[in-house]
Amino acid sequence: MGANILIVEDEESILELIAINLHQSGFTPIRALNAEYADKLIHEAVPDFIILDWMLPGMSGIDFAKRLRSNTSTKKIPIIMLTAKSEEENMIKGLDSGADDYLTKPFSPRELVARIKAILRRKAPELIDEPIQINKLHLDPTTYLVKSNGTTLQMGPTEFRLLHFFMKNPDRVFSRNHILDKVWGNQSDIDDRTVDVHIKRLRDSLTLAKHHKLIQTVRGIGYRFCENHKQ
Repeated sequence: MGANILIVEDEESILELIAINLHQSGFTPIRALNAEYADKLIHEAVPDFIILDWMLPGMSGIDFAKRLRSNTSTKKIPIIMLTAKSEEENMIKGLDSGADDYLTKPFSPRELVARIKAILRRKAPELIDEPIQINKLHLDPTTYLVKSNGTTLQMGPTEFRLLHFFMKNPDRVFSRNHILDKVWGNQSDIDDRTVDVHIKRLRDSLTLAKHHKLIQTVRGIGYRFCENHKQ
């Protein structure tokens, strides 16, 4: 459920090191050894985040970042630039090319992950798989567990994704179509009534812990997760 992160790095050992740490942190790594192949991958599926090496064979990371920022479909993707260059002028060049942050080699994988999360918290908090707690209801996306007062609540994978979506967006009203898009993705064979079925199942899963009233029906619009509802 974490963000899809494209790593564009021509040193395979560094590429794999980054990919392993991203996977362990709940992200989905996508690998590319050069900008040309990265461009092909982006055309197939736009990633949520890009880690981009400065020195690449063929097109440089700087030029590729500029291309991404000039394209409507990719201009808002967060980018961290990796480089062996540490001079201030080069740092400025990297940021001016459109990068959101800059990390000099050698770097700590933990620091890279921390910087990715910091950027996502600002730009796309829904993509971070961190534990959430609301009204004694605790959800951990890395273990796929939902607990209330220490008791594990049983629910199916779709209900878990639905609850995760709601808990990351409390007090906002969402239409059925919006929920379908965010929870089910591009499954065109599913209609909006499917949302109603899974909302009922989710409420049933939350009833034992008396959290079912957190999910409210907004007549004529859809549903919301009411963070401040009194149990």
